[in-house]
Amino acid sequence: MGILINRETKVVVQGITGREGSVRTKYMMEYGTKLIGGTSPGKSGEEVYGIPVYNTVKEIVQANGEIDFSVVFVPGRGLKTAVMEAADAGVKNIIPCVEGTPIHDIMEMIAYAKIKGSRVIGPGSIGILTPEEAVVGWLGGNVEWANKFFKKGSIGVFSRSGGQSGTIPWVLREGGFGVSTVVHTGTEPVLGTSMADLLPYFEEDPETKGVAVYAEIGGTQEEECAEVIAAGKFTKPFVIYVAGAWAPEGQRFSHASNIVERGRGSAKSKMEAIRKAGGFVADTPTDIPLILKEKLATDF
Repeated sequence: MGILINRETKVVVQGITGREGSVRTKYMMEYGTKLIGGTSPGKSGEEVYGIPVYNTVKEIVQANGEIDFSVVFVPGRGLKTAVMEAADAGVKNIIPCVEGTPIHDIMEMIAYAKIKGSRVIGPGSIGILTPEEAVVGWLGGNVEWANKFFKKGSIGVFSRSGGQSGTIPWVLREGGFGVSTVVHTGTEPVLGTSMADLLPYFEEDPETKGVAVYAEIGGTQEEECAEVIAAGKFTKPFVIYVAGAWAPEGQRFSHASNIVERGRGSAKSKMEAIRKAGGFVADTPTDIPLILKEKLATDF
């Protein structure tokens, strides 16, 4: 079943007529995502691959009812306005596939969305994918690659890296597992939704038997997951691989947000926190399916 998205999830695309928006719309549609419409101010009445274009998200909601997800492809300077527009229209979840947005805009849009009852996943997320069900964003890139890397199964996956979001699903597939849902949480220093926020959803999903994470140094998402596990809110096997473990304190790794400062956010602190909470640490990505096989054999 997976979490957050399935073939019945109603999705809109903000910025659908732009280069990125139109290309990603085609991919999502071909994968099976239930696309309701898209927005491009001044282009109402047009279509993109048969998907109707509206001027605003509110117009889509008025014509089609409540919307589950909006995926946003607009320039960074216009992202705050787009996210607020979706929140005002009552969209439940908003994924801004945009990087380079001013930090104050990010903080403002996330706070505004929370007030309106909407969840922001990102900014800087490339999306969410539930195999054989739906993809929101551009995780997977195209149908051929998505089918190659993302096999339907029982392991939930989080990735801190967009470019490496297929790594864990691939090694799981090679190790005899499939995935329930893959989530790229985003790359910006401030995010609307963390792995810890979504971990209880995997706990509640009866088809998810464990969770694997492509982690990175910097930030506190992994330590926050450890707190969720320690509090008993996630009880299934949890395995992480931490990329960038070689980096010294103050070294930037991968994204601007991935900087180790004052010990917290280091590979050591993440691994110690996960182990102390009862999770497991893989030395290499290919160790993840080996650990899961061992733990699932004894725990389930």
